[in-house]
Amino acid sequence: MIFSSLSDWINLLLSAIQVLQESFLHVLAALGLAQSSHGQPAWPFSHRLSGEVMLIDRSVARQLLSALGWSAAALLSFTIALLWRRGRLAMLLISVVIVFFTAWPDRQLLLAPAEATSFHVSPSGFSATAIVHGKQLYDQRCAGCHAADGKGDTPLALSARVAPPNLASGLLWRRADGELFWKIAYGMHDRRGATTMPGFTGSLTDNDLWDLIDFMKANAAGTSIRDIGAWDQPVALPTLTSNCEKSSPSSARLLNPWRGQRVRMVLASAKQPASFPLDDPRLRSVILADGAVSLPASQAGAPAIDCLMHSDDAWKALSIITGVTVDKLAGTQLLTDRDGWLRARKLADDKDNWSESDILCRAPTTMNKDNAAGGLDSLIAAMDAEPVRFVKGGFVHTTQ
Repeated sequence: MIFSSLSDWINLLLSAIQVLQESFLHVLAALGLAQSSHGQPAWPFSHRLSGEVMLIDRSVARQLLSALGWSAAALLSFTIALLWRRGRLAMLLISVVIVFFTAWPDRQLLLAPAEATSFHVSPSGFSATAIVHGKQLYDQRCAGCHAADGKGDTPLALSARVAPPNLASGLLWRRADGELFWKIAYGMHDRRGATTMPGFTGSLTDNDLWDLIDFMKANAAGTSIRDIGAWDQPVALPTLTSNCEKSSPSSARLLNPWRGQRVRMVLASAKQPASFPLDDPRLRSVILADGAVSLPASQAGAPAIDCLMHSDDAWKALSIITGVTVDKLAGTQLLTDRDGWLRARKLADDKDNWSESDILCRAPTTMNKDNAAGGLDSLIAAMDAEPVRFVKGGFVHTTQ
């Protein structure tokens, strides 16, 4: 891999920091030195290494990269001193000088408050079933304050002493999932200790709390696409549990896991016949059917269907994510990249061919909504040229 920019080095650094902390926690758990919290190893410290500041202030990232580089030089010099008897004193002196004069960023910029669940992950893996169940819980417990779209502009919220956070903003991505879990479980408090949001650990199960988080991420994606016509944060194709009724021999690899292949999903309904895609070796085609759907006969040049599935939860979850109501979802097509990220959407009433303008998840600086040329070839090339670098809680992730 060639690192051509500071961003590449920062991404590598943030990924390494995250892996280092997660690995350290698992080692502690394996040695019996970390307690358990909500069924997963608990982070035993009050703080964790933070990536948030480095994403905002590149000077901090430069200083840390420089300090790490000089530290590596000091370690190399010390190693040489151990092996080279004649030059030992000089190399040891060089090591001491480097260590003494290396400038590290202020520790307050590198550390962030942590919770016992900071490194916990959802056992559902962002599934359609979890999203649908999470919506039911959200409507019952959260919508009164946070509003159906998550923006928190309800009369109850406006009358509160402390306004609730906007769940449709970047908040969900500035915090790790495990820290969101902690806030929902134990509530939030102001600087004086007064409760600003009640906790639900006594009334909801751990799985309920994770389902709420999955729904909030899906709901934020749907709100974003309704507001600005794009997903402002990456969103994965949810895990689907329905089996293929009609499938190719590769369907097992296609559905579990989704990663590794581009997937084209067509939502079809018996009430509104869909236009099925033609065979394309670069894509796996999945039909998510609402009711009985007649597939075209298998013959040369006919549409190629790798999987036909029925799942009410998948239909509802994709309605939430795409910002399209359930009754208007039939005929919608979705396209994922090889890593399972949803990248493009084509609505039922859009009769044009796929084009780069259908990409709804890409960097704002490279968006070109007016480019309708090039067809599917151009769209796939644009997706491959700009892979998703997902930032969650200040760290780079490749999956959700």
